[in-house]
Amino acid sequence: MSTPPLRLFFALPCSEPLATSIALWREAASCGGKAVARHNLHLTLAFLGEQPRGCVGELENLAASLVGEAFELRLDQLRCWQNGLLHLAPAHPPQALMSLAASLQDRLRGAGFALERRPFHPHLTLARHCTHLPATTAPTFDWPVNQFTLFASENTASGAHYRALAHWPLLPRDSNERFTQ
Repeated sequence: MSTPPLRLFFALPCSEPLATSIALWREAASCGGKAVARHNLHLTLAFLGEQPRGCVGELENLAASLVGEAFELRLDQLRCWQNGLLHLAPAHPPQALMSLAASLQDRLRGAGFALERRPFHPHLTLARHCTHLPATTAPTFDWPVNQFTLFASENTASGAHYRALAHWPLLPRDSNERFTQ
């Protein structure tokens, strides 16, 4: 009997206080659709899909070799894509975020992992299957980002649960070290 694969992705984990604030705003705004569970709120950096369990160590080593800089992410745009994905996005993504995602994706591809080729559009999914934007002003959430995480998506009786497998810190912004590729 073989061991089932894991559904994996790298992401920025949303802190509990920020996730609670976002979920409360979403509820008050009556966004509709199928809301993403508060404890699952995140911003995906690289989606790997189903992978053998044995590759987790390789992914951890790859991520540990990255050096990224901490940054402030301002989510200030409320959008709904044609596929019904309601999300928050930054009007001006920080360069540190774009560099982290690009470096991570380049290293994953270099290690033989297949990733989507579409451009990286940073966003935090609020709900799926939305038919329209809520009739409300876009909120602004300031998110201090100081780590990134490897997650496994697990299906449970109550829906998807994203389990953190490992975390890696990002350097303080005032550090003299810069992002390496």
